[in-house]
Amino acid sequence: MSEICPLTAVELAHRLRSRELSAVEVMGAYLERIERLNPRVNAIVTLVPERAMSDARAADEALGRGEDVGPLHGLPVAHKDLFPTRGIRTTYGSQVFKDFVPEEDALIVQRMRGAGAITIGKTNTPEFGAGSQTFNEVFGETRNPYDLSKTCGGSSGGAAAALACDMIPLADGSDMGGSLRNPAAFCNVVGLRPSPGTVPTWPSDAPWSPLSVDGPMGRTVGDVALVLEAISGPDIRAPLSISETVKGSGSLLERDFGGTRIAWSRNLGGLPFDSRVTDSFESKRGVFESIGCVVEEAEPDLSGADEVFKVWRAWQFELSYGHLLDGNREALKDTVVWNIEEGRRLSGRQVGEAERLRGSLYHKAREFMEKYEFLILPTTQVPPFDIEQRYVTEINGVELETYIDWMRSCYYITVTGLPAISVPCGFTLEGLPVGLQIVGRYKNELGVLQLARVFEHALGERGR
Repeated sequence: MSEICPLTAVELAHRLRSRELSAVEVMGAYLERIERLNPRVNAIVTLVPERAMSDARAADEALGRGEDVGPLHGLPVAHKDLFPTRGIRTTYGSQVFKDFVPEEDALIVQRMRGAGAITIGKTNTPEFGAGSQTFNEVFGETRNPYDLSKTCGGSSGGAAAALACDMIPLADGSDMGGSLRNPAAFCNVVGLRPSPGTVPTWPSDAPWSPLSVDGPMGRTVGDVALVLEAISGPDIRAPLSISETVKGSGSLLERDFGGTRIAWSRNLGGLPFDSRVTDSFESKRGVFESIGCVVEEAEPDLSGADEVFKVWRAWQFELSYGHLLDGNREALKDTVVWNIEEGRRLSGRQVGEAERLRGSLYHKAREFMEKYEFLILPTTQVPPFDIEQRYVTEINGVELETYIDWMRSCYYITVTGLPAISVPCGFTLEGLPVGLQIVGRYKNELGVLQLARVFEHALGERGR
């Protein structure tokens, strides 16, 4: 276990294909580690060990017969509990679905399994992914591996915590307002929010909406690139899906960044940030200068982003969960009820104005990114906070109105439609992880991965 579980997914995949390790050995090591560590963090909430071992034996037999195998062959994966998994309980973190067992896999699950990954279980999430603090009434709270009294973030919090504990080599997640990036920052791992359509989403109640996307999480940038290659590409069931697969593994991640212009933003135009976050962030500016980047302090004009996100989030919550409200109000957490009711209060004029602003924001961001190839900013506005605190209510004396306001450093980027990755940036003096967010040009996931990998290698913080 101590030798297998810390290996990167890239290295593990290589050893499985070369038959230095068997899928059964790998699965056994991870199941043993889950048994030992998961009770402390509560990251993996539904485990299917017998099915996983059976699939591992089948994977070894396929390789023994000389069959062609996928890039994720034999790698254990746990899927976010928002993704339907055929024959495996999927609760969405809600009492309403606590006993629900789907008959079909989500597309991202299909693709990971099709690439050879083996489902080991499900990862915890807040109810319907609402909020960046992972707790629910079905499974309870997921704790931060770096400090068990703190939150792991969310909504892909179980995935991030499981990765940080080396209980799985790779994971999936989804991101509306930061749910792939926020928990990655809080748990010292890597989470990529792709451009809308890069990873097709199915099933979806809002297939034409670019707000929520699916994407990969991993312990290293190389691992995230490996997963992205397996889950990207078109699907007729997802009308926004792009026509190409993102190729970004191996030597494709190598790049010289000499002369590359990047915008350095410590507070995204005036958002409140905890000084423990900005202190760690500012100390890393020299890393980008050392690899040849031209670093300039610059802020994109994202005025209107708050209104756009909140209107479209409320609309999507009412669309997706409004039908549950009338008969299950007492079973839903208060923030979910609030968000659904906000959607019901929307007027046609509000929705129209939000769409006009969203179009304007896209073009302002596009013009800004014509000057700068990348925008660099902190992933989150605060470090991991007490697990008993359900959401942040103030930052540096600035009071916040809603349960999502403390996530604006992520959801302002969401409304631009640009790809963004969170990579480990270091630690506060208390030893809490801090994330750095790299935003790239529209549909340039490869460039984002390349810069993230160079930064990751220069920093070398993963081992802590």
